[in-house]
Amino acid sequence: MVVIAVDPGDKRLGIAISDPTGTIANPLIVLEHVSRTIDAASIAQMAMERGAELIVIGQALDEENLPTPQARRAARLAGALRSQTSIPIVLWDESGSTQAARHARITLGASRSKRRGHMDDLAATVILQTYLDAQATQKR
Repeated sequence: MVVIAVDPGDKRLGIAISDPTGTIANPLIVLEHVSRTIDAASIAQMAMERGAELIVIGQALDEENLPTPQARRAARLAGALRSQTSIPIVLWDESGSTQAARHARITLGASRSKRRGHMDDLAATVILQTYLDAQATQKR
């Protein structure tokens, strides 16, 4: 099952996609934020073109598992997306995804200059991989 994940940000949206078995997440693209409706249309189109059966949207929760302002924005994006596609949508805790993406770049030996800039697609990949791993664990 192909799954697409979104790391929604104020300026950009990172997009990741799984392999056909729904086991491995890979970065796909970074979209510039335009508006919630246009962003949702772009994501829906991308998901449809790639045969996605599920869309996972990262949602930042605080220490008490309550939605942050960014999480509420993610929920509104999910609502806009639901009005544009019949593909199921899941909100998934993205806490720490950017830090994990930064750590991955360091581990892979990326120079400081290459670690600068956005990590939205890598953060989306982290979100998707944690979701896929959690689903695999539940199936065992």
